[in-house]
Amino acid sequence: MSLQSYRTLGRSGLKVSPLALGTMTFGTEWKTGADKPSAKAIFDRYLDAGGNFFDTADLYTGGTSESWLGEFIADRKVRSRAVISTKFSFSAEQGNPNAGGNGRKNIMRAVEGSLKRLRTDYLDLYLLHAWDTVTPVEEVMRTLDDLVRSGKVRYVGLSDTPAWYAARAQTLAEWRGWEPLCTLQLEYSLAERNIEREFVRLCHECGMGIMAWSPLAGGLLTGKYRQEISGTGHQGEGRLETMKDSGNPSVEKFTTRNWAIVSELEKVARELDRSMAQVALNWVVGRPALGAAIIGATKLSQLEDNLKALDFTIPEPLLKRLDSVSAIDPGFPYVFYEPYLQGMIHGGVPVKTTHRMTS
Repeated sequence: MSLQSYRTLGRSGLKVSPLALGTMTFGTEWKTGADKPSAKAIFDRYLDAGGNFFDTADLYTGGTSESWLGEFIADRKVRSRAVISTKFSFSAEQGNPNAGGNGRKNIMRAVEGSLKRLRTDYLDLYLLHAWDTVTPVEEVMRTLDDLVRSGKVRYVGLSDTPAWYAARAQTLAEWRGWEPLCTLQLEYSLAERNIEREFVRLCHECGMGIMAWSPLAGGLLTGKYRQEISGTGHQGEGRLETMKDSGNPSVEKFTTRNWAIVSELEKVARELDRSMAQVALNWVVGRPALGAAIIGATKLSQLEDNLKALDFTIPEPLLKRLDSVSAIDPGFPYVFYEPYLQGMIHGGVPVKTTHRMTS
């Protein structure tokens, strides 16, 4: 497999690389960002390796991420080749409730800003960044459909929403003839597998491909952090360290369970003579319904290492060890869909569906 082993994103005709280049690190406004020469080198290397999928958002580094990405694409004259994905939802102006969220007013404001910063007259993929808990899903989907019909957007998707919300959105789109969702962007890694309860099957059934963000669990799965002997503390520098007291739950990774995953991942990587990051990425890319895993880098060496995640296969015995150490509790009501209770339902006779789920 390589970056040129393109996949269609969900039930769409949009063809993307299995590793998308996340550009949240483009810009020094945030503590862990890359300066412009470093960001340009990362962009060029990904593009030259055959990659075509770029992920950003209007809030990343205060708009610098979109601006630099747009500049880099224009300089290389690769707009027709590049698949640009960006997002809206987060507020651009404190004190103004309509400068954020998922209402029509903000979506229309946000898309114009992104188009300007990205130096383009259309977006390949436009995503709701996070559920705002108040805007009716009908308003969101109708507005996204209007953007597609206007030619400003080609495809649409959601990020960080409940499964029921995504299912309702897709059902409304199919019922009313609006542009359907082709992707859900969700956190997914060996350390974060909760989407397997609902979202993987949802994406199969409803024709959406998963874009996995933080497939390395914020750097935890690279081996850069180490558990202290005294308990669940840590040693290492990076985003998880600098943001540990931010209140953001997505960076709270220093847990007993996750240290066990890191330990087993390190053993498997050693047996494969691969880096921990390469094995962790390879695991994600091979998961069901996976359209692309989003990788980010502040150094060219990090990108070079990540790109090697596509040129090997994890043997089944080692794969089972990773699956086992990272397995999640099914929880209610999902325990009812396990073999024991399903056997009770079907009279102890194995039954397999004959319809083919689409991915």
